[in-house]
Amino acid sequence: MFTGIDEVDWASMRHAYGSAEDVPRLLRGLASPDAAERETALDGMYGAVHHQGDVYDSTLACVPFLFALAVREEVPDRAGIVELLVSIGGADEEAESEAEADEEAESEAGTDGVPDAAVGGEADGHGPHAMARTAVRVGAGVFALLLGDADPAVRRAAPGALVRFLDQPERVLGLLRERITVERDDRVLLALTESLGRFARRHPHLAAGAVDLLVERSAPPHGPGLRLAALGQLAGCAPERLPADPVPVVLRLLDERAALRPADPEEPGGPDPDTLVGRLRRLRPSVEEGSRLLRTLHTALDDRVADRIALLSGQLGRPDPVDRCNAVWMSAGLFRTWRADYTEPVGLVGAQLTGGDDRLRDAAVAVLEDLFELALPAAGHLHALLTDRPELRVHTWERGVPTLGRPLRALARTGDPRAVGLLAEVLAGPVVPDDLGHVVPALGRAAAPLAPALRQHLAGLPLDADDLYERAGSTLRALAAIGDAEAVPVVLRMPAGMPAGLRLRDSLVAAAFRALGAAGAGAREAIPALRAALRGGQGVVAAEALWAVEGDPEAVLPVLLGELDAGSGGSRRAAAEVLGRLGPAARAALPGLRRLTQSGDLWERTAAAHALWRVAGEPETAADVLRAAWAESPYTRVPTADLAARLGPAAAPLHDLLRAELAAPRRHRAGPGGHGSHDVHEDERLLRSCRRALAGG
Repeated sequence: MFTGIDEVDWASMRHAYGSAEDVPRLLRGLASPDAAERETALDGMYGAVHHQGDVYDSTLACVPFLFALAVREEVPDRAGIVELLVSIGGADEEAESEAEADEEAESEAGTDGVPDAAVGGEADGHGPHAMARTAVRVGAGVFALLLGDADPAVRRAAPGALVRFLDQPERVLGLLRERITVERDDRVLLALTESLGRFARRHPHLAAGAVDLLVERSAPPHGPGLRLAALGQLAGCAPERLPADPVPVVLRLLDERAALRPADPEEPGGPDPDTLVGRLRRLRPSVEEGSRLLRTLHTALDDRVADRIALLSGQLGRPDPVDRCNAVWMSAGLFRTWRADYTEPVGLVGAQLTGGDDRLRDAAVAVLEDLFELALPAAGHLHALLTDRPELRVHTWERGVPTLGRPLRALARTGDPRAVGLLAEVLAGPVVPDDLGHVVPALGRAAAPLAPALRQHLAGLPLDADDLYERAGSTLRALAAIGDAEAVPVVLRMPAGMPAGLRLRDSLVAAAFRALGAAGAGAREAIPALRAALRGGQGVVAAEALWAVEGDPEAVLPVLLGELDAGSGGSRRAAAEVLGRLGPAARAALPGLRRLTQSGDLWERTAAAHALWRVAGEPETAADVLRAAWAESPYTRVPTADLAARLGPAAAPLHDLLRAELAAPRRHRAGPGGHGSHDVHEDERLLRSCRRALAGG
């Protein structure tokens, strides 16, 4: 297994943590008779030698030894070695898509933040990843041998590796056909079925043979799990071979599979070591195949949203909690990606909060928390949960300060006013979570009853505390959302009372000024302080607040014009945004705004165009800039649609963009870059603004 390992100059090679001198120890650890040592070694391979998918010279040097380990029957846990080889060889586009669908479970494991240190690049096709793929392809004949291995775990890992790396498609199909006809292990059969689907997608000219095998296994006498797997693969490679109405068939098979499942599935023996590999294993569903089967089907259905909603609704109504938990996690991708009426499935996700299954409850809360107002059909279930389980209103960590409980955060984000009373009880408690104020903007003016407690909380904070930003920032934001004029005295004390060297002092001053500005004319006592601040580093923010409070353009124009002409990039953009709020009173800024529409910075151009339209009513130049920005970056669409809604009929030059947006079935930030917790919220806001603008403002 290790012939020649000591002749390799490991000390001259690198991995993520520096010298690769420890790689021989890791390789030998993979063959250890001790399970904990093997898993620690595998963890080390992923953590250093193949860190976050990177390939180093030491990674390439490991490949021959990994193949040698994979074929030795006396080595335990060889399936993990095969999976490592597949990862080193690199995922193709299809595998990357599947990895994206797994993000919910993978993201919980986290990363260790080690900087990338992989060698070389791929620009010439001869970088380390290309070399690694070639190295695994050269040894791919080993995967053919492993199809019939005595270890079923190895037999599960081998088919996918074979399809990806053996460049003899006719032989690969023959091997898969031969193996699937003699295999008796259900989990290996599922892996073979998945590999047939992958083969059909990779080799369309030979797909017919693989598709026929899938069709055969999608019908009796095969069991429900295998039939589900075959249907999922057919949906991705030959949808015309699916039943005419696949959803009822899938739901019936789900029930049949659940009936065959043991009431108490046997758990793996012994605790997993505290390694990345162990943590990922513990995060996998207890019946991982069920999740994969339905995820494959959902992925294949893609934009057939009505079918996917029907399938999800059916899954969420199944008696088996495992099926329902899988459905909850899969619903997140659908909600994030496609626009539709989700009233029924969201309500069913909310229904999972009842009962005693903590894992199902936690999954439902995690999904609902990211939906904001789209989770409103589940608000009643969230409120009932928080009423029955008051301990869930605040989450106490082993280390660090308490935070708002996720169910309460989810309820508040829906905008349901029932959250206000619960938040008031939290505010009255002995410890106020520092993030409580972040959810108040979603409640808007309905949160006004919280203002006295928020003021009291802010007044009690020491102004010289190093963590003042964390403790006061969200409270200031909450008071701004409410527009609380009575908070003016306690807010005013902050800019004057915070020491000069306080961490993030400028950010806190800006937040205080925004809270003053939100109070409008009710903050007139703040005018002297705001006027004085015009000459400081927060001049633009002070000018914005002063305009909102006093409405005197002569007081704020000099500062804004100065920043527009001579400020930095960020301050120019901010000045343009405030000038837009002044409207026609800012006509003196028109030359500077016209110049800024030619800026090389996208956000400076769009801010200037917004202001130009509001100040001078010049749609010609502004519309051209905004149309280009709309196409260049989806992140510009929400502020532009908001502008169109304010302008009403005057925004007619943008109406075709708004109509096209409303007609688009996909969320505007959906895709590899759009998986943040605010993406659904921002998209729903975009749709509302488009509708309002087209209705006349």
